[in-house]
Amino acid sequence: MKDNVRPSPPTGAPHLAHDSMGDIEIPPGARWGAQTARSLHFFAIGEQLMPIELIRAIAHIKWGAAHANCELGLLDARQASAIADAAQRVAEGEFDEQFPLSVWQTGSGTHSHMNVNEVIADIATQDLQRGVNGVEGVHRARGVDAHDDVNMGQSSNDVFPSAMHIAVALQFKSRLMPALQGLRSALTAQSLLLAAQIKLGRTHLQDATPVTLGQEFGGYDAQLGLCQDTLRHAMRAVHSLALGGTAVGTGMNTHPQFGARVAGHLSQRLQLPLVQASNLFAAMAGHEALVAFHGALRMLAIALTKIACDIRLLGSGPRAGLGELHLPANEPGSSIMPGKVNPSQVEALTMVCAQVMGHDAAIGFAASQGQLELNVYKPLIVLDTLDSVRLLSDAMNSFTWHCVNGLKPNTQRLQSLVQGGLMLGTALAPYIGYAAAAQVAQRAELNGSSLREAALDMGAATPEQFDLWVDPQRMLAP
Repeated sequence: MKDNVRPSPPTGAPHLAHDSMGDIEIPPGARWGAQTARSLHFFAIGEQLMPIELIRAIAHIKWGAAHANCELGLLDARQASAIADAAQRVAEGEFDEQFPLSVWQTGSGTHSHMNVNEVIADIATQDLQRGVNGVEGVHRARGVDAHDDVNMGQSSNDVFPSAMHIAVALQFKSRLMPALQGLRSALTAQSLLLAAQIKLGRTHLQDATPVTLGQEFGGYDAQLGLCQDTLRHAMRAVHSLALGGTAVGTGMNTHPQFGARVAGHLSQRLQLPLVQASNLFAAMAGHEALVAFHGALRMLAIALTKIACDIRLLGSGPRAGLGELHLPANEPGSSIMPGKVNPSQVEALTMVCAQVMGHDAAIGFAASQGQLELNVYKPLIVLDTLDSVRLLSDAMNSFTWHCVNGLKPNTQRLQSLVQGGLMLGTALAPYIGYAAAAQVAQRAELNGSSLREAALDMGAATPEQFDLWVDPQRMLAP
């Protein structure tokens, strides 16, 4: 099944389009032009389409560019209005089926950029020819050109990286942050509910001194809090746009105010702190902003893997594992073992995290391949970054709703393990010394007795002393 599968365009009669290389046939119902048609022919590679979020981000830029060029006196007001209206419709998803190109195309993303230009030009031209208000015959003499009008003052080399940033910023705001905050809220709620559930701590997967389940879950929330802060910091660079650099960063063939004006329009419309990059050469030739952002996604994936695997360990069993937590039983776990339930939400989340870590390696290599004035691995970088955002958002939501919210403590098991825990002997060390406390723990383990029985047999403490010194409740803080 294709990623970002779009519905087929409506049927109709084929027609010819012309570009600098000659005529080419456009399929029925298609609103794109010659460059899109050529890309379809020469880059029939794989099943992954250019992410629709990226297409819509380009359309947002075209909306802002039309307004900026009109304000600067470079574009006729009626043409600018038609382009802006068409771009807005594309950005809202009305024409998603008109963007069929493979992500595996030119490394600058020029084909998909021109796909957007051509579709917007076609929509805007038709609107002008029938009149913006539906009056037939108005403005028939002057249509909208994909290059000269829609792409005025722009190049694929500055538009595509800017769209990469906008697409990521929008998905960060609308998907990733709500999902991460939702998981953190669920972990916080569990930390409060489980605050009184004393259990054995474990280091090296061996018994250690007591903690509470609430303290463990508070730690998980703090891990994600650090990830959230790191992601927010990384977004500062993502909000910088390469607009205005045109072909190589010099801004040739555009107005000096163009990039800043478009960024201002987009910032206001999308409610994002978007600005023109302070150095357009760096913004076009390098992708350190997205490398850093995806590095923060990798950090999040690492933390989520640790948290999910801990919960799986704590819920292992039900008879032969740690069994300290009851995980929600959402679906049968085995096709052969009746009654078996598996930690499937953990498995889904950790697989997503593994994929994100793989994406990070691919993005790092791709970003390192910028040569001189341009990096030509842009489609791969944005594909994997958006995929990581989408996967982590969905997986965190699923893990929150179908696992964390339904976790319950196995109180009887927790109490039993605490009562039999040998590392409670750590509390004896300040009173009888480390060596003597170690002997008590070793004797209890050798004889299969309790720590209390061993201490009393050895004369290391009286019953009253032991009960005072070895109190799990007193071991939970300094």
